[in-house]
Amino acid sequence: MNRELDRIDLQILEQLDRNGRMPIVELATRINLSNTPCSERVKRLERTGFIQGYRAILDLEKLEAAHMTVVQVSLAATGENHLAAFSQGATEIPEIETCLLIAGSFDYLLVVRTRDMAHFRQVLGEKINNLPGIHQTNSFAVMEVVKEGYAFHAGSGEM
Repeated sequence: MNRELDRIDLQILEQLDRNGRMPIVELATRINLSNTPCSERVKRLERTGFIQGYRAILDLEKLEAAHMTVVQVSLAATGENHLAAFSQGATEIPEIETCLLIAGSFDYLLVVRTRDMAHFRQVLGEKINNLPGIHQTNSFAVMEVVKEGYAFHAGSGEM
């Protein structure tokens, strides 16, 4: 664990990981600290980059983006310029939620969010398959998300 953080900092991070909108008064109460020092610690954690931001968790079903497909991508060549060109192109496709460069038997793993299978087929054919350097793709429709997200636990410093 990072030596810049003490036990109280770790407790703050754990609580804010669970609820980033928690009021300082409630956070201070949960970690047994007064409001001002708690607020100062949160500001320091933000300033030093331990807290990089806050976000809303959206209902993808209501936003018609609940269909998830994982796509393995193999490139024809993996020189730095090929990787950069593919990566840049992938960032420009809004349906690609996550794009991971992988060390393994393929080069990239994409998580794609669409309305349904027909919409995914359109995104694959019109956008993903037109990215630079693609040799092959393999798509896997996700039937159920069993666990999602990282849950920080201050007690052990582990997930």
